[in-house]
Amino acid sequence: MITPQNVFRHELIGLPVEVIDSNHNDFIGIKGKIIDETRNTITVDTGLDEKQLPKENVTILLTLPGDKKVSIEGKVIIARPEDRIKKKFKKIR
Repeated sequence: MITPQNVFRHELIGLPVEVIDSNHNDFIGIKGKIIDETRNTITVDTGLDEKQLPKENVTILLTLPGDKKVSIEGKVIIARPEDRIKKKFKKIR
């Protein structure tokens, strides 16, 4: 089960997302569903179009099952999805 403590070790594709902070003002406020993830980017389907966002420049707010929300700084999840799932992270409280 995906929780705020283990979100890094799970698949992000399919989760609702909102960009809450970015170095690039045009990215702030983008909302949608994650439809693809690469080492350096996430692709978000906004309903109108698809936006490709660099992980390094954004802070995202993910909505987990059960309507739990967790914010993640994109720099922390820079890795190929299959490598990130295996990676060890410090515990979050």
